[in-house]
Amino acid sequence: MQTENGVTLLLYGENDTLIWGMTNAERAKRLAGKLENHASQLWVNLAYVFDPQWMQYIQKHPGAVLTVKGVPVLGHIRNDGDAESLTALRVPDGAMLIEYSENPRIHNHQLRKLETPFVRELTSATVKEIERQSYFGAYKGVTDILTKYLWPELALVLTRFAARTGMTPNMVTAIGALGCIAAPFLFFYGYFWSGMASGFVFMVLDTVDGKLARCTITSSFWGNIFDHGLDLVHPPFWWGAWALGLSAVGLGLPEDQLSLVLIVIIGGYVLQRIIEGIFMRVFDQHIHVWRPWDSWFRLITARRNPNMVLLFVSMLFGRPDIGLLAIAWWTLISLAVHMVQIFQATVVRMRGGKIVSWLEQEQG
Repeated sequence: MQTENGVTLLLYGENDTLIWGMTNAERAKRLAGKLENHASQLWVNLAYVFDPQWMQYIQKHPGAVLTVKGVPVLGHIRNDGDAESLTALRVPDGAMLIEYSENPRIHNHQLRKLETPFVRELTSATVKEIERQSYFGAYKGVTDILTKYLWPELALVLTRFAARTGMTPNMVTAIGALGCIAAPFLFFYGYFWSGMASGFVFMVLDTVDGKLARCTITSSFWGNIFDHGLDLVHPPFWWGAWALGLSAVGLGLPEDQLSLVLIVIIGGYVLQRIIEGIFMRVFDQHIHVWRPWDSWFRLITARRNPNMVLLFVSMLFGRPDIGLLAIAWWTLISLAVHMVQIFQATVVRMRGGKIVSWLEQEQG
């Protein structure tokens, strides 16, 4: 079986157990189709299912073979002899052996984490747990506090439901977009609790669409544009609508103070994103994965989800105005931290040092 990107798959065995609503053979084909355009031959044992990272890793290492207790699971074929050995469930001579039981770790640059990606035998008895591992394997290692600790179990249920019913990631994003658009209108008229509920739906589905795409291997260029574009653009509208909605509940800020708060929140948000973009372009690294402290600060930095925590707490005390002021101060603090981070990285570079993610250093 050859995919459009020049990868040839040799599938060993048969397996009728469905994972995320598809056969293991279909999953392997989708995974191969997402690889970089590079002529290569890969051997796949359909009795097992593995994290997508493994196929990417094996493709980049000719002659590499992933095994579980000596049984070949995935291999890069160099010649006919390799194919014959793997089909006989033997490790080819001279192969680069990777034994899963030895817990080899891989740095996932895209998801910002260092881990041993899962490999499991796929049966009707193991599929539910495998789907759970697959789902959590698609989670970013460095993200905000709500996405990391509060959403996962709820989003897992919704991701399974979406996969079982044949929903695409773009469908989930579109449904979430309705909540995203409704929230600022509700905020503007002072319906803060209703707006937060609408925002909550969007925030959870914003996790579901990405996990569904990764678990079902259905991510697309335009889907990513739709999802990430919405993520990037909407926060200033939420905070601006919240600020204007304060007047509807008798807590409006004086005009000069309101203008200053909005300049700080919106301007600070834009500057933070610009700094992150510059850091990525100059140092080829996310600003949040340079050092362990940077990764920790990503949990609480002034982005949408941590800001919503501040607003939620303020609503518990009936003071949405204080919540907005708290966002302004936290945005200033977070912006200062970002400026210090990029300054420190620049100094390291000027002194001849290299900016390398602590996750990659751990792998090494």
